[in-house]
Amino acid sequence: MKLYFTNEHSFPINLKQFLQHENGVSAKLITRLKRQNMGITCEGKLIRTIDDVLPGSTVVLDIVDENNIPPNAELCVPVVYEDESVVVFDKPQGMPVHPSINHYNDTLGNFFSYRYPGVTFRPINRLDRNTSGLCVAAKNQHAAFKLQRSVSKVYFAVVCGVPEKKSGVIDAPIRRKEESLITRCVAPDGQRAVTRYDVLSSCDKYSYIKVNLETGRTHQIRVHFSYIGTPLAGDDLYGGSCEDAAGQALHCGEISFSDLQSGRLIHIKAEPGENFRKIFEKYDFH
Repeated sequence: MKLYFTNEHSFPINLKQFLQHENGVSAKLITRLKRQNMGITCEGKLIRTIDDVLPGSTVVLDIVDENNIPPNAELCVPVVYEDESVVVFDKPQGMPVHPSINHYNDTLGNFFSYRYPGVTFRPINRLDRNTSGLCVAAKNQHAAFKLQRSVSKVYFAVVCGVPEKKSGVIDAPIRRKEESLITRCVAPDGQRAVTRYDVLSSCDKYSYIKVNLETGRTHQIRVHFSYIGTPLAGDDLYGGSCEDAAGQALHCGEISFSDLQSGRLIHIKAEPGENFRKIFEKYDFH
């Protein structure tokens, strides 16, 4: 994949400054391309980071990707947005994002490899296997660098019971449990974690909530709502009832980020899936 950057100023700019400060190219990518044959060129000729980019000249980055994730043409994941730099999937519940020992060929990464042969899979927001919803993946290293920490996410969940407050902030530090590689807990010596929520509707047994994260700790939503006594439906790891849900009822339903070319704000929504619908159909939320 090639990326093109034109010096639209009326004066020359040092290449390193032009790429890093003018166009947000990471130092890591610049270093990698310097070692690659004709990785960085200007008007068809090799250019060094100490050279200047003249007014009107175009710098070309030739990004060669590698992808070791095996493709799986039998998978099908909805694509809700796509441009030359990024793709947004609506990941179903039960599908892991990355391959592992137990999930080698049934992941979002396997579907990405099938859809984009030879392109490295770079998910920007990583969802748990049983968390459904919007998952952003960059199509190249530059896009991944630009999107990192700039994607805004809104989650929706069904929790057991009704939170004491209709809207609130859970500010409680989280760390890994000492006896577990997976489970997290609230503890004074953990990393600060802040979750904001609003109760959208409720019934006698559950509440439907909207969640915004100020921090991004592992299992943060699941741990925080278990901590205040309203664990997620289906989340047996953190004490949630599995009577009406298989796997935590958690969905990434809104994503916002700036278009890498124009800078315009892109806002995408996706409705929760079958795990939520079964609960809504069974109980009277109001």
